[in-house]
Amino acid sequence: MKQSIMKVIIGSFLVTAFLSCNQGPTLQSYIVDNQETNNFTTIDLPTSVVSFDESKLSDDQKQAYESVKRLNFLGYSMKDGNEAEYKAELQKVRSILKDKKYKELMRMGNNEEGKVLIKYLGTETEIDELIVFGNMNDQGFGILRVLGKNMQPKNMIKLVEGMKDANIDEDQLKGITEFFK
Repeated sequence: MKQSIMKVIIGSFLVTAFLSCNQGPTLQSYIVDNQETNNFTTIDLPTSVVSFDESKLSDDQKQAYESVKRLNFLGYSMKDGNEAEYKAELQKVRSILKDKKYKELMRMGNNEEGKVLIKYLGTETEIDELIVFGNMNDQGFGILRVLGKNMQPKNMIKLVEGMKDANIDEDQLKGITEFFK
């Protein structure tokens, strides 16, 4: 009896270990693994980097803006001679974002000017994490993780659409813009 219980415990442990190791990479693990690697940069941005005239925001946009708590950026800079590495890293990110748990919210851009893909983790009514992934084949790519509380997909789309009226503190973005030069 004692041996049977021990076998069940060991078997359960092995199954759990196997399943947890088989989950594949996540965007968070990719960012952590590359945050201090050559050609990459990471920046934690305060939410104050983007501000709006709140009187011009709809209630949905205001809710979305107030639900954002933290912004994390990881960028890969395209430099002479690292095209193969760039393509490999780009493929890793695309592969991670193909996982079904990352749900697509919006897609923009083209092959000449670059592409932007917006995905999220969470449910149709509440986002845990919003992911903005953009790439330009001659400059590199960037991943912006937007973390918050009670973020709603429909409101986040409206907020993204309202970005044209936003005030962006370019001094706080210098780390990103300088990195891609």
